Amino acid sequence: MPETDNKLLKKDLFGRVSLVRLDGSARIVRDTSAAPLVTRWIARRLLAREGRALAAAEGMEGVPELLHCGRDRLERRFIDGKPMHLADSPSADYFRKAQRLLRVLHKNNIVHNDLAKEPNLLVTAEGQPAFIDFQLAWFAPQRGRLFRLLGREDLRHLLKHKRTYCAGELTKRELHILANPSVASRLWMSTGKRAYLFITRRLLGWADREGAGDRQSSRH
Repeated sequence: MPETDNKLLKKDLFGRVSLVRLDGSARIVRDTSAAPLVTRWIARRLLAREGRALAAAEGMEGVPELLHCGRDRLERRFIDGKPMHLADSPSADYFRKAQRLLRVLHKNNIVHNDLAKEPNLLVTAEGQPAFIDFQLAWFAPQRGRLFRLLGREDLRHLLKHKRTYCAGELTKRELHILANPSVASRLWMSTGKRAYLFITRRLLGWADREGAGDRQSSRH
């Protein structure tokens, strides 16, 4: 089927991401063949991770439907919505529904691993939450201790966003989770994150918290 419209959304060392419209329907296409040879193998591994996670989430509301996943190309259904930082300030009800969606995701043996980025949380046209960009997601049928730890980090990142937009609605349990990051998270913040930021921002040229600046500037 011919592509009737193709809009480039992002191009980096891991390839291209485009919005493609085919006879009235829209999809997001990730193409790793455009990545440089030195990073293409990483791009392909990330694409495969996303494909496995989306396949495991088949039929789940608030998660993109997987349409195709090959070696260098992944296609997923476009979700009509705005990134959280560009939408109207999300309400406590939005975050309750987002937590419900996260529980369903975890119940299906998937951790997202990238909810710290505001652009990965959408407010749909109907005001519902949706999660996108599953490149770092992990599908783990056996679950286990690491899965539970990463699942808690998913929740903690979601609660950090809730604290940004409606801090007064945080429950005692949620405040406790925010005040008590895991040992692995504290170790990451004190050591690994510095190296990560150097590699991603200085060497690769992209920001971990893409979009937060847009939110902050729009409030002033």
